[in-house]
Amino acid sequence: MPSTNNTSDQQQHPNEISTTFLIIGAGPAGASLGCFLASYNLTGLIISAAPGTAKEPRAHITNAAALECLRDLGLEEEVRRHATPGENMMHTRWCRSMAGEEYARIHSWGNQPHRKGDYDAASPCRHVDLPQTLLEPVLVKYATANGWKVRFDSTFEGFEREEGKDGKVVSTVRDNLTGQTYRVRSKYLFGCDGARSRVMKQLDLPLIKEPGQGLALNVLVDADLSKHMEHRKGNLHWVFTPEIEHPGWGWSGIARMVKTWHEWMFIMFPHPSFTDFAVRPSEEEYVKRMREMIGDDSIPVKILDVAKWYVNEIVAEKYSDGNIFCLGDAVHRHPPFNGLGSNTCLQDSWNLAWKLAYVERGLAGPSLLDSFSHERQPIGAGIIKRANDSFREHVPVWDALGVLPEDLEERKRQHAELSAATEAGKARRKRLQEAVADTAHEFGGIGIEMNQRYDSGAVYLKDETEQRPPPPKDAVLEYQISTYPGSRLPHAWLNKKCPVEAPISTIDLAGHGAFCLLTGIGGDVWKQAAVEVCRYIGVKINVYSIGFGQEWIDVYGDWERRREIDEDGCVLARPDRTVCWRSRSVREDANAALVKVVKSVLGLDVK
Repeated sequence: MPSTNNTSDQQQHPNEISTTFLIIGAGPAGASLGCFLASYNLTGLIISAAPGTAKEPRAHITNAAALECLRDLGLEEEVRRHATPGENMMHTRWCRSMAGEEYARIHSWGNQPHRKGDYDAASPCRHVDLPQTLLEPVLVKYATANGWKVRFDSTFEGFEREEGKDGKVVSTVRDNLTGQTYRVRSKYLFGCDGARSRVMKQLDLPLIKEPGQGLALNVLVDADLSKHMEHRKGNLHWVFTPEIEHPGWGWSGIARMVKTWHEWMFIMFPHPSFTDFAVRPSEEEYVKRMREMIGDDSIPVKILDVAKWYVNEIVAEKYSDGNIFCLGDAVHRHPPFNGLGSNTCLQDSWNLAWKLAYVERGLAGPSLLDSFSHERQPIGAGIIKRANDSFREHVPVWDALGVLPEDLEERKRQHAELSAATEAGKARRKRLQEAVADTAHEFGGIGIEMNQRYDSGAVYLKDETEQRPPPPKDAVLEYQISTYPGSRLPHAWLNKKCPVEAPISTIDLAGHGAFCLLTGIGGDVWKQAAVEVCRYIGVKINVYSIGFGQEWIDVYGDWERRREIDEDGCVLARPDRTVCWRSRSVREDANAALVKVVKSVLGLDVK
């Protein structure tokens, strides 16, 4: 049971604020939750112990799945304006130094020539590199411009729960500037306060923990490498120096682009045998190691910041307890491999916001909120495993490069073998190519990014006559486009009959706070059914007909290939663009069927 203190004192305290929504944390999870709720005209209070938005550019890969969420708010272009475009994320490289010898490279993040069609079919959005330092201000600005109050330098100290079915949560907050404390009485409390979440700790949600994989050091560096990047474009560069002695804490590193091409985050990994987790290198030691990894002594190097972190593999067994919800890094903690971190935080918020809005408007039953944990926890568990598997998949690359031995001479011998005209050299070179190719699961994992399937009471499966199709052979690399309930609504470009305006994606027809029903020729009955749903339970459903001579034309035939229903059938998507039901063909009882489905999805009594 959560370790909470109950109180029956519901009298207003003199130093107390009342709000419906209290979000702890202004990072990607908390700030985006505020944004998504604001799109429903719902506002509240966000507090953060930090003095402002992120000062460290931790998360940076922003994938199509997350951008689709921001696209719904009209923020995609704002994000792209601040981000580094996808063409500068072209490669991941393995090298001796940033200016020196290159060992191998692989195309990354949708830039793979043979996979462009896969990315085109998946989404209208494209990967960008947007450090957390630039993402958070965009989100906080949107939230505050749309009615949210954000208080930085404010520490959440704990909460109490009032008794009763509708008991509020009373949180104690300390103003770090004045030292004074005040209370916030809220209907909902959201723990978006990161890996050291105080909300999560007090709520005492059970955790699934796997052994950690060691220490890492983030070294933020100002070093203008522009003159070296024209033929080395990429946002991730693994650097190894096998021919020299190196400190145990600085065995290898990933040079991660922050700002093209003058600001870099060197993520330093100690040798696997290194155990001094309390190590504190001096600035001189950092600069020396950075110079070795850059490989050009003519370039000035300035250390901007240093941070230490641990490679975790932790996920909560559930994400909520009553009217308290935890999301983001508070419930899934993992290394940055595959670039899934902030993207998953945004999607946690995207999933939860519409459900809160419908419950608060009286359009859904409280049980709808239970589906948040049911739907998102398996996703969190999956990305935890994938991120750590990606880290482990680099070991064969290190082995093939010959950089694992601690002994310098043995390391030099093994590395030199890559150039040898011998059978051993030939075998090592083959191992290297195969190991690098396997990292495509990290740098081309559109499947793990987009194959998010939900199975909960907020998805209606009773009309399905077959089981969900099995996952793709490689569910990390391959995105399975489907309208099976619980799947992401497929993307397809559509035109008007006379194309005098830009094409529109099916995902842009959906979302925007409403249910969306897509049908085709012969499916007019579904329009009347949507009117009946609105009349009977007050829920708006936007209906669009796609097909020859309809309001939207499937000029490429992509929607026909992806819809998996007849022309006169329908696909129903929730406000978060998740397919929640479909009818293979038109039905005589269309009105009653659609009413029943929507009531079931929203957790309303179904007679």
